[in-house]
Amino acid sequence: MKRLLSTRLAGLVLAAGLLASAPALALGLDQAFPEPATGPGNAKGVVVWSHGRSINSEDSQSPTPAYLRALRDDGWDVMRFDRLSRGDTLTDSTKRLVDHAAALKQKGYKQVMLAGQSFGAFLSLMAAEGSHDVDAVLATAPAAYGSFDDFYESWRLNASKLYSLLEDVKRARVMVFYFHGDDFDPGGRGERSREILSKRGLGYAIIDQPAYLTSHWAASTGLFLRRFGNCIRDFANNEKLTGEMVCSPRWGSMPSADLKLPADMADNHAPRIAEVAAPGPTGSGAGPETGKAPNGFRDVWYGFYPNGREVLLGVESAKGDNLTAVYAIGPSIDNKHEAAWSRRKGRVAEDDSFVFEEKGKSTLRFRPRQDGGLAATWVSADGKTSMTAHLKPIDPSVLVKRAAGGKNSAPISAATANGHGNQAEN
Repeated sequence: MKRLLSTRLAGLVLAAGLLASAPALALGLDQAFPEPATGPGNAKGVVVWSHGRSINSEDSQSPTPAYLRALRDDGWDVMRFDRLSRGDTLTDSTKRLVDHAAALKQKGYKQVMLAGQSFGAFLSLMAAEGSHDVDAVLATAPAAYGSFDDFYESWRLNASKLYSLLEDVKRARVMVFYFHGDDFDPGGRGERSREILSKRGLGYAIIDQPAYLTSHWAASTGLFLRRFGNCIRDFANNEKLTGEMVCSPRWGSMPSADLKLPADMADNHAPRIAEVAAPGPTGSGAGPETGKAPNGFRDVWYGFYPNGREVLLGVESAKGDNLTAVYAIGPSIDNKHEAAWSRRKGRVAEDDSFVFEEKGKSTLRFRPRQDGGLAATWVSADGKTSMTAHLKPIDPSVLVKRAAGGKNSAPISAATANGHGNQAEN
């Protein structure tokens, strides 16, 4: 599997062929999103995204990463620098990218920002090395010399060649992301990059192995957009940045205002289950065998799926092994699926997992972890799709503060309280 993934990776090319002078087969600049461009006179600037390079597929057909929506929605025009794999060399493609940057500046764009993934990240940095027309660079998982497994002899060049570029960038501010579990990363690049850029006097941001984001493709996920979209937007807009910009994403640490919840989850007058019954060994908060559970929520866990949707489970009542809980999921990154919640009936299984299986609904399984969290698995009602997440326990009083208009949260409105529906199952 590891080797299969490697063959798909952008930037999987022999080092000897990287600087070849074979003519590239150009596709040129394309609109990254269906919406029409704002134009040089009205846009904050233009972003040109460069995809990676694979040896067995055309990355020019790969989807535009979701995080670029944060810039599009903020008033930037976003374009793609598409190239065919055959003839896509660092030398030739960089020259064309430099020409594109100059042309965009001549058209009147106030800011030209180059963004790229893997091989495309190298192209963006090389263009910034060779042109004064580039105002900013966003490089995610930069790599152009192969992986540890397949090209060990040239693999380290993904570090040494990168450092040379950072030392010679003309004037652009630079933002670079390095991810844990990236087979194309020789390691240690974060600290070295920070050291180089700190001496240059340029604006920069180095995000080294951010939490929850792993693998060479982490920047293409919805989770990346959720956690770093705002920071990328702020970096792009900070034309006068000098020195380091630190990104400290808060999304995912606590439920956001986008997550719909029933009004009674914010009722701070209702007694908690924990106040009337000690939790059982499973942590399910099982109450006395009276058949009547008190109001309030004994346990609440929160987390997010890899697609960037928040998820919350709140155990509402328990009788023996039978559970009633609220399951909530946040909106999708494309806003095609709204936030929603539903009440689910389930049970405590023999392995202490919480299992919710109801006809016509998704199957939910939450397995307790030693850290007090839950390993969550969601399976669609038709059994064809599944997702996993790690949920951490949170204090239910956080939801009360959220409903009261706490910091970075909006009050729970009547519409939110009526969010119950099957959409949370889909």
